[in-house]
Amino acid sequence: MRCHVHTIPLPALLPTYAPYPFPILKGLGDTVFDDEGLAYWDFYGGHCVCATGHCHPAVVDAIAAQAEDLIFYSTAARIPLREQAAHALVEFADGPASVFFCNSGAEAVENALKIALKLTGRKAFLAFEGAFHGRTLLALSVTDDAKLRKDYETFLVPTTFLLFGDMGALDALDFTAFAAVILEPIQSMAGVKTADTAWFQAIRAKCEAAGALLIFDEVQTGFGRLGKPFASQVYGVQPDLSTCAKGIASGVPMGAVLLSGEVASQLKPGDLGSTFGGGPLACAALLATLSVIQSDGLMERAKEASQLIRDGLLGTVVSSVQGAGLLLGLRAEGGASALKKFLQSRRILVGGSGDPEVLRLMPPLNLSDEAIQALVDAVQEFSEVIP
Repeated sequence: MRCHVHTIPLPALLPTYAPYPFPILKGLGDTVFDDEGLAYWDFYGGHCVCATGHCHPAVVDAIAAQAEDLIFYSTAARIPLREQAAHALVEFADGPASVFFCNSGAEAVENALKIALKLTGRKAFLAFEGAFHGRTLLALSVTDDAKLRKDYETFLVPTTFLLFGDMGALDALDFTAFAAVILEPIQSMAGVKTADTAWFQAIRAKCEAAGALLIFDEVQTGFGRLGKPFASQVYGVQPDLSTCAKGIASGVPMGAVLLSGEVASQLKPGDLGSTFGGGPLACAALLATLSVIQSDGLMERAKEASQLIRDGLLGTVVSSVQGAGLLLGLRAEGGASALKKFLQSRRILVGGSGDPEVLRLMPPLNLSDEAIQALVDAVQEFSEVIP
C-alpha cells in the first residue's frame, strides 16, 4: 500500500454524511436547538431514534440514577437489571420467548442471519429489492444497494432479491435453498414502501413449508411507531426472529434480536456474544422507554398524529402520504428536494430517501399538534409559491 503525504489537514472526525449547516446542542421533546438557540421541529428524530422525544425526563432520570450505581459490567456477571429489561421487552413484544442484546441495528441483523445459517445449514438468503439492513458483511449481503456492495461482493452470502410486495414473484419461487427470508415490514430507505397483509402471510406460510426462518427487520418499525408495539402485530404475522434498535432506548446505543421459543431452544451458551450488549445504562434507558411509551399513550398518539399529518397535507404539493403511524413518506413529484430545503429554511427537519420524490418523517412519538401545524403550514406555503 502506497503512503501519501497530505498537504491539506484532515479533520479528526472522519466525514461520513453531509451534516446540517448548523450544529445541534440541545434537544427537548420534538424540538432541537442550534448553537444560536434557534429551535427546529425535528421530524427526522435523529433518524427514527428518538421515540420518546429528546431528553424525556423519565429516561434522563433513569440513565442518571443508573450511572450512579453501575455504568457497566459485561455478561460475565449476572445483572438483575439486564434480566428485567429482557423480560419487559419480551412482554412488550408479545410473541417472542427470548432476547439477545447487542449494540446496533446492523449488529442485530448480523446475529439474526448468523442464527439462520447455523440452524438451517443453508448458505443463501432471500431479501427484497430496495432493502436496507445495514453495512456489516451479512447485513450488506441482504441490502439492495449496488454502491455499498460493490467493493465487498466476494465476501457476501448469495442472496436472491425479489420485488417487494409482489405476490406473483413470491408464488413462483422455491424457498428450500434459503436459510432465511429477511424483510422490513415497511421499506423506509427505499421511500417508505408498504405491502399487503396477504403478502406477509404468504411469506410466513412459504417459510414454514420450506424450513426457512422468517426475519422481520423492525429496526425502524418497532417500539410503537406504527401504533402497535411491532409491525408483526400490525400484520398479524409472527416471525421467527425480529431485529430491533433505533427507538429501543431513546437514543442510548442498543440493539436486540427477539427470538421465538423454537429458535431460542436450539441455541446454547457461547453461540452468541457481545461485550457491551445489554449494558446497565442501555437497559435502564430501555426500561424507561417502554414505560413512557405505554404510560404516555404514545402508540395511540402515533396513530393520531399520523392522521393529522395526512389530513393537513391534502391538496398540497404532497400528492400522497405513504407508510403508517409515524413512519411516513411524503411524495412530492419533481419537488421533493426543493421542499426539503424549504422546510429546513422554516426550521423543520425531515429526511430524504432512496426515492428522490419521497421525503421521510420519523419524528418522536410524542409529536405535538404545534409541530404538525408548523409542518402543514410550511408545506401549504411552499405549494403556493412553486411554479
